[in-house]
Amino acid sequence: MSTIDAVPFRGAPRPAPRRQEVVAGIKEYILRNQLKPGDLLPTESELCDAVGASRSSVREAIKTLSALDIVEVRHGHGTFVGRMSLAALVESLAFRGLLSVEDDHRVLQQVVDVRQTIEQGLAAEVVSGLEDTHRAELAELARQMEEAAARGEEFLEVDRAFHLKLMEPLGNDLILQLTDAFWEVQALVAPTLNTDPPDRARTAHLHTAIVAALTAGDALALRAAVADHYSPIRASIERANGS
Repeated sequence: MSTIDAVPFRGAPRPAPRRQEVVAGIKEYILRNQLKPGDLLPTESELCDAVGASRSSVREAIKTLSALDIVEVRHGHGTFVGRMSLAALVESLAFRGLLSVEDDHRVLQQVVDVRQTIEQGLAAEVVSGLEDTHRAELAELARQMEEAAARGEEFLEVDRAFHLKLMEPLGNDLILQLTDAFWEVQALVAPTLNTDPPDRARTAHLHTAIVAALTAGDALALRAAVADHYSPIRASIERANGS
């Protein structure tokens, strides 16, 4: 057979790579045995037997699963079911966001849209689930942001804590993870905007307005305050795009 004849037809279906088969096998093993985050997986040799694969194939599959936070490798202790974080999503979106800086900050705009949609859409549930301790903690975080802005300082970590605390009354771990993930993407990409100090001061003040709406127990006011809260970064995006 000639070299040309040996080349497979490009449109023909190709078998899935062996690594992906082993990845699927390990995930199936976790589900079948009802393992939970933090549970210890079998040894490498036991996994080889369980999924019918070689040691090298299992090692490659574990690397893939580790990158996705589906498993966690603790050297000297073993391999555990991961906490299923959204780290891979954050890294991918942040990279796309940095690539889109020359493309009208499109990804950053979309991240802001998603964050606002989540917080506005859950406003009524947040108001009904909020307790006095949450209100007090949110008020303190807003105060810290105002003081930092007055000193001309950044307040990223306080801002992060504020938005996680805002979603905490819902008792939904996935919403908390999504809130944290999209906040982190925005925090990684937003510095490309060269935000002005007045925008930081206004952002800090608008967190205080969110607390006021929560204190009043007014879901409609909270929705409006959340929208206002995102207006400074939207204005920064417009300026960066020359709008």
